[in-house]
Amino acid sequence: MSFIILLKLLSAHVIADFFLQFDWLCQGKHEKGIVGLRAQAIHALIHAVCAYLFLAEWNSWLIPLVIFITHFIIDIVKVKWFSSSTIAFLIDQAAHIAVIVGLWWAMYADHSMLQAWLSNPILTHRFWILFIGYMLVLKPASLLISMFIKGWTPVNNAQLQGMPNAGKWIGYIERVLVLTFVITGNIEAVGFLLAAKSIFRFGDLNKAREIKITEYVLLGTLASFSIALLIGFAIKMLIQ
Repeated sequence: MSFIILLKLLSAHVIADFFLQFDWLCQGKHEKGIVGLRAQAIHALIHAVCAYLFLAEWNSWLIPLVIFITHFIIDIVKVKWFSSSTIAFLIDQAAHIAVIVGLWWAMYADHSMLQAWLSNPILTHRFWILFIGYMLVLKPASLLISMFIKGWTPVNNAQLQGMPNAGKWIGYIERVLVLTFVITGNIEAVGFLLAAKSIFRFGDLNKAREIKITEYVLLGTLASFSIALLIGFAIKMLIQ
């Protein structure tokens, strides 16, 4: 029952933050002075009302009130000190969700469930194995691939230049997806992912008729997928 309350609060947040945050309200939040504060207050009030309606506990005002105050403060801090970037957006969402989870945990959660989970050595071992695995497919794998293909880097790599850091993030995402597919037993999805990347990436390179660059990109792609697959299979063996 308590977990349903958490889902209701998270649903209210999604509705208020993405479906009821109208363009005029979003623009008003970035205005200076009373105009910006009024827009922030209206937006926070929408969150509080949604939380109140979704909870349907008509005599309880504490959670809507806390959500109103914290959402108002968090959004003011975001607008004043952070730019409109992906990192700022993720931090903002993480802060709001942390408040919601904290409220739920303090008022509704069954703490004995967490204690049982933490006291189970199998579950804790699995968590840390998964944590290490996902960390390995990010920066460590990226560095290993860079060192591996360094000797084949084309002298004139102008055609390899794209958006700053785009290649790095593409690699991160693809390896996380591959690792997730392997762990969950959806190995066939890895083939679809590799095929999709090949169509988009190697199609343009084929038009350029640069064999060395094509081989260089292919080598990096296969190395990236191979590392994620090996880590994924190792994790499956360890957690079984």
